[in-house]
Amino acid sequence: MKYGNLILEKKEYVMIKRLLTLTNDYKDSTQKVSLTKFAKEMESAEILDDDKMPDDVVRINSEITIATNDGWSYTFQVVLPAESNNSQKKISLLLPMGAAVLGYAKNDSISWTFPGGDKDITILDVKQNNITKLNIA
Repeated sequence: MKYGNLILEKKEYVMIKRLLTLTNDYKDSTQKVSLTKFAKEMESAEILDDDKMPDDVVRINSEITIATNDGWSYTFQVVLPAESNNSQKKISLLLPMGAAVLGYAKNDSISWTFPGGDKDITILDVKQNNITKLNIA
């Protein structure tokens, strides 16, 4: 892990904590395992102001490209649950793929549980061109 811990922007951290609190009753065991692991990783995350966030860290609305050891690769955007849309390659941060990468950086390798089983993935690229400021009251 490039930075030693997850790196999360302060307002995004608050939003994610709220979402995890409100959505803790999952019937899908893979999603439950994934979000439990993500919540545990958040406990030691480094929380930064927006202007201090490294450009290569996956955030809400980041567009990223990942690859697995078996040659599969995929480019998608990590979004809030209401914006999730598979045909537009927008993956909710509450799905295993979104939770797996949030807070990690370009070139980080991650072992995670997905619906098809455990996979090792590597983040090949991170683009912040779609970052929007979250307004959290």
